[in-house]
Amino acid sequence: MLTIWESLAAQRLQISRRALLGVGSLAMGSFTLADLLRCRARAATSAASTPPPRSTSVIHVFLGGGPSHIDMFDLKPSAPADIRGEFHPISTSVPGVQISEHLPQLARELHHVAIVRSVTHGESSHLPASHWMVTGYQPPPSTRSNINPYCGALVARTRGANNDGLPAYVSIPRRQLLGGAAYLGPAFNPFTTESDPNSADYAVQNLRLPSGIDASRLEDRAGLLHNLDRVRADIDRHGAFAGLDRFSREALAMITGPRAREAFDIQREDPVTRDRYGRTPAGQRCLLARRLVEAGVTFVTVLSGGEWDTHTDNFSMLKNKSLPPFDRALSALVADLHQRGLDRDVLVLVSGEFGRTPTINSQAGRDHWPGAMSILFAGGGLRVGHVIGATDSRAVQPITRPYSPGDVLATVYMFLGIDTRQEFSDYSGRPRPLLDEGEPIAELFS
Repeated sequence: MLTIWESLAAQRLQISRRALLGVGSLAMGSFTLADLLRCRARAATSAASTPPPRSTSVIHVFLGGGPSHIDMFDLKPSAPADIRGEFHPISTSVPGVQISEHLPQLARELHHVAIVRSVTHGESSHLPASHWMVTGYQPPPSTRSNINPYCGALVARTRGANNDGLPAYVSIPRRQLLGGAAYLGPAFNPFTTESDPNSADYAVQNLRLPSGIDASRLEDRAGLLHNLDRVRADIDRHGAFAGLDRFSREALAMITGPRAREAFDIQREDPVTRDRYGRTPAGQRCLLARRLVEAGVTFVTVLSGGEWDTHTDNFSMLKNKSLPPFDRALSALVADLHQRGLDRDVLVLVSGEFGRTPTINSQAGRDHWPGAMSILFAGGGLRVGHVIGATDSRAVQPITRPYSPGDVLATVYMFLGIDTRQEFSDYSGRPRPLLDEGEPIAELFS
């Protein structure tokens, strides 16, 4: 596990030699947390002159592996048995809308949720499909790391945290495989707990000071260096120092102030609330995400836990392992946000990288299927309580307007007030917009 201190050192190595030579006298290239505070943020975005948006936040519940749309949110009870499978649909709180019998708690909260059943793309391998879904860019088939930034990193770069003393982008309990900042720089990678909030020994190590260093020592050094800004803008073409500066300031505020420690301390929650979410990885991660956005984190990724890559024993796995904790956790999160009056300011997005094959294979499983998938939105002041789009009688492909990964992300950015035309230089210096395709899903806003 990288501590904040080790992460800072790693970031130092990412800056070009030319940039380091350009600062010459800046501690002879020896960067510490306090030294980095000299580097004022210089990389303004194209939206910097617009009024600041309200304190909106996103929780992205990522079902890594590919959840079975046809067994969860898009059942086909009239299809042949080798397609419809073992599960039966049940009624929900939305008249005429049915979902899986193994999602009974979510069914009762569905009036707070919108299901988009016609999301599709053309990539059937896990990592490239994940990259496409979370960045809006289709990568080469061999992709194993971020070529383009994860949406949470872009939010951190363009919006920052809603409150000082907190990170802008958090991933629980670890970074999603394609959750990196790519060419934005490592300062915009997620802060991770590296510990599961459902564990008895849960603790966020990154919020502890190194031995031998106290908060007053850090603050004195930061104050001393506050006005020693001698880094010229022309050596910071890619915003490297600006990113480091933001990271430094966030790190200092997080370590020396109580706000982050309190937000991450799930033990402060009422045990009744913890039980409502479920004492499972999915439940406690969703609860921690709610705590974080309520405190001022702008974007939280929740790795859902469970097994969604159901090539074998699809129905047994979903029924006995994956769906019960997910059902409890998500329904509790949706209800909790409404009860706390956060449903207009917090958007919940639930997605995986693709759906599953309509046809059941010889091992009672379903394989990868990017032709159709179901995505959930809740909160955000969106128009919820309905279904958007439809697939054919076998859930093979959309028969209504198809929605792309770019459309899904454009919806998220519109809610956050982020202009998707903003551009950032990639590794080669070429300008890249936040999205090169995609429009917000109109039915969620009308």
